[in-house]
Amino acid sequence: MPETDNRALLWPHLMARAQEGDRDAYNQLLKAMVPAIRALVCKKISDAALVEDVIQETLLAIHRVRHTYDPRRPILPWVAAITSARAIDALRQRGRRQEVQDEDALNQQPADSADSATATDELTGYLGTLPLRQREIVESVHLREQSLAQAAAETNQSVSAVKSLLHRAMLNLRKYGSNHEKS
Repeated sequence: MPETDNRALLWPHLMARAQEGDRDAYNQLLKAMVPAIRALVCKKISDAALVEDVIQETLLAIHRVRHTYDPRRPILPWVAAITSARAIDALRQRGRRQEVQDEDALNQQPADSADSATATDELTGYLGTLPLRQREIVESVHLREQSLAQAAAETNQSVSAVKSLLHRAMLNLRKYGSNHEKS
């Protein structure tokens, strides 16, 4: 990837111009990044269709967070971190979809209702120990699998407030779990 590395030396300059509103520089930058992003994604993912999806997701993510880039710093590690995060997200999503591909087989499996009821009661008991706002955030993020931004919007809070509530909730649940195991 030496040719990409040489071209990548121009990327910080193009990004700085893009941050100032230069659309041509921004389009040039995004087009120049695609081969490098593709190479990074292909190291993690072999499915060609998924690779293209991740490239698009990466470009969208770069667009959303372009204001966070500092042109005085190397750009390739910044792009690589964004690309890696999008690839991991895609693989996780793909894994979730594959786990529940055959819903009929899943629905035909006999449920051990006693174990299921006990687990539900135990989970409800743990969550019941949390203050209301912490419980709502845990339910939103971990049970309904919402993003932090979605949970923040739903509860009319900032993302940092949601992170803080979630952190405190996890600490409280760990504390409750360790105290519960001792008794």
